Amino acid sequence: MRANLGRMANHFFDKVYKTTNQDAVETLYDDWAATYDDDVEGSGYKTAGRVAAALAAQLPQRDTPILDFACGTGLSGKALAAEGFSVIDGCDLSQPMLETARARGVYRHLAKLEPDQAPDAAPGDYGAIAAIGALSPGAAPAHYLEILLGCLAPGGLLALSYNDHTLAEPDYTDRLARAIENGTVAERFREHGDHLVKLGSKSTVYVLEKQAG
Repeated sequence: MRANLGRMANHFFDKVYKTTNQDAVETLYDDWAATYDDDVEGSGYKTAGRVAAALAAQLPQRDTPILDFACGTGLSGKALAAEGFSVIDGCDLSQPMLETARARGVYRHLAKLEPDQAPDAAPGDYGAIAAIGALSPGAAPAHYLEILLGCLAPGGLLALSYNDHTLAEPDYTDRLARAIENGTVAERFREHGDHLVKLGSKSTVYVLEKQAG
């Protein structure tokens, strides 16, 4: 049984970064929902905790409303709650994953997104948005960086991670570099470190502050 689970995990990890159509992404995560936590945590998942800790260092007000974008099964919300954040909303494409997230009891509200749908959030609704592994091939397209920043008021924080696959895609990295260079955001934190330890995978964690104008 353990060997079969390992093969299933490898199947999803191999497939996810090759899947870009958003309808196919939704189906992939629906199919993965039942074993996702075991597969990811069993691979030594570190990024959610790293992003949550980085955000906590920049945002001492733990009752600040946070949107957990593409929250999946809620491993990200669990990490945010462990840092003391108490007002967390989540959204995701996958209804089965949202049901797992709901059972964790850390979210105030959870919302199902349709493919290519932006979060239902106006600037100022959230003091911070967490996008933990959310902007990536096999997840949200690169232009969601601008969409998420558009959901923040000046001074709002975007905490995100780019894994090795994302860092190798210029559309993701170039958009982030332009946002920093043109003054749309100020980079408050950046750290490259462990992502999936047992797979030798790394990720870079960022905390960005949206600027006025």
